[in-house]
Amino acid sequence: MSRPAPVIAIDGPAGAGKSTAARRLALRLGYKLVDTGALYRGLALAATEAGLDLTDAAAVGALARTLDFDFARGEDGRSRLVLGGVDRDDEIRTEKVAAWASVVSRHPEVREALLGLQRRFGEKGGVVLEGRDIGTVVFPDAEVKIFLTASPEERAKRRVQDLAARGIEADPAVIATEIRERDAADANRAIAPLKPAPDAHLFDTTDHDLDEVVEELVAIVESATKRG
Repeated sequence: MSRPAPVIAIDGPAGAGKSTAARRLALRLGYKLVDTGALYRGLALAATEAGLDLTDAAAVGALARTLDFDFARGEDGRSRLVLGGVDRDDEIRTEKVAAWASVVSRHPEVREALLGLQRRFGEKGGVVLEGRDIGTVVFPDAEVKIFLTASPEERAKRRVQDLAARGIEADPAVIATEIRERDAADANRAIAPLKPAPDAHLFDTTDHDLDEVVEELVAIVESATKRG
């Protein structure tokens, strides 16, 4: 292994449990956590606030190159997006911003602009990066690649619970439909489609609680790093 510590890539669709599991795994290992999806959400929010057309790839890509992104660790251990020195994490955790992020993430100009940034966050290793193309595009040489998934119904249920915890009511049927639509868009986009890397460890979290998921991830990491 050329890095002093491994890069752990955790990919999967929204609601598969990767954000919470990645947070718990990073805390367990003492690694830095990078939520790459938050970068696209932050960019989408900034582009909307700037009055840009989200389908204008050149304009949104140009904006991405000017923004100051960083991450801070919240009291709960979660990775929080800091944009221009301001914590904007709560603002990007809405279904509306998620839909905007799905639009901007399709642009090659945007993905190119954010690719180098994501790699800099993880270049020294000792990091857990979670997103949708970490193991396939951002760090295809990651020492550990994991792809988490779950049924659309289970993912919708988890999303509704997450929103309820923040005082936001949501219809499970509507959320499930949005999840299926976003999955289709992400899986069929021309640039960096959502799919597991050929050498990724696949894990369906539908029938597993968080503790079970984290223990499985720890086992995967320990096995992979021993082999390395």
